[in-house]
Amino acid sequence: MMAPLFSDMVVPALAFGISLTISALLAATRSRHLHRSSRPEDQRAVQAAHPGARPRIGGIGVVAAILLVLPLFAPDALGGRVTGFVLTLLPVAAAGLAEDLGLRISPRGRLLAAALSGALALSVLDVWIWRADLPLIAPLLHIAPLAMLFTIFATSGICHAFNLIDGMNGLAGVTAILIALGLASVASIAQEPELARLAFWVVPAVAGFMVLNFPMGRIFLGDGGAYALGHVLAWLGVLLVARTTEVTPWAILLIFFWPVADTCLAIWRRRRAGRAADQPDRLHVHQLVMRVLELKVTGRGARGLSNPLTTLVLTPFISLPVLSGILLWNNPLAAALSFGLFAAGFVWAYVACLRFARRGRRVAGTPDNFLPALLPA
Repeated sequence: MMAPLFSDMVVPALAFGISLTISALLAATRSRHLHRSSRPEDQRAVQAAHPGARPRIGGIGVVAAILLVLPLFAPDALGGRVTGFVLTLLPVAAAGLAEDLGLRISPRGRLLAAALSGALALSVLDVWIWRADLPLIAPLLHIAPLAMLFTIFATSGICHAFNLIDGMNGLAGVTAILIALGLASVASIAQEPELARLAFWVVPAVAGFMVLNFPMGRIFLGDGGAYALGHVLAWLGVLLVARTTEVTPWAILLIFFWPVADTCLAIWRRRRAGRAADQPDRLHVHQLVMRVLELKVTGRGARGLSNPLTTLVLTPFISLPVLSGILLWNNPLAAALSFGLFAAGFVWAYVACLRFARRGRRVAGTPDNFLPALLPA
């Protein structure tokens, strides 16, 4: 095994350097690829959150850092399976990158690619979610085929969830860093130092990209980067639960709370409004918070300020469930109750922002026809 000093200092610096270098090159050469790495219609899309075209291929730097660093320096205790595991991100990253470059891969196609990556990860790692610390579900997860399908479904969903929050400057990156730190902390407490290192090494890989993404938003992860990050982090969570029976799955769910909650809410509101679950809208929590900030703080013409400010406002709320997951890592009941409380608070805050945003639009004289379908007048 490599010397701890090398793994703790040099490897993170290397991951950061690779990610930053590639991200900076992509940002500096944007004039050469912006016609492919950005879509003009993005600025007219309902979910647009920043002015001007931006490259959507920043995930290349993050993925490159993960592909190069983790296999080369991974701890021997994981049985040499890290290289195979890291390579399983390629199908979903490739499908996402193809969409970023304008090849029009449907949401269903990207989800299928995520499922393929998940199936490959399950095969390479030979682990799956076999317990839920929930009496009604636990017996089902003791049936291996059902547990395997559930694991692939859950990890594919997290891939998609990360993609939904990649719009605000820094939001997806901050969320990924907090989740990676949460997983690393739980792994360290649970006496899994190898998993702790793997999770921690994701942090500098994302941080290098963040230099170009926050606060100015010069480049974004794109579908390829967001899906790949979701895949890696989700399966590190699965590994942690599978290798350490003391770790409750509820703690891992708390660590992933923000992207999971945002995605579940998005599916619910689109279904209630009679829209397809994969049809984009401008009613994610971060979009509503940005609108509230523009109404109360920055004004409507300051999108360059309200966008990164939204990430700063949301960061403490993203952090709280992660911190709870760390503290309650081996307490199923308390972690499950905490998850329920955070879910209730999330919905309450969302409704409050929705009401405020609708009042603001009424004052401005531009009612949003979609809001009444979700919230009674």
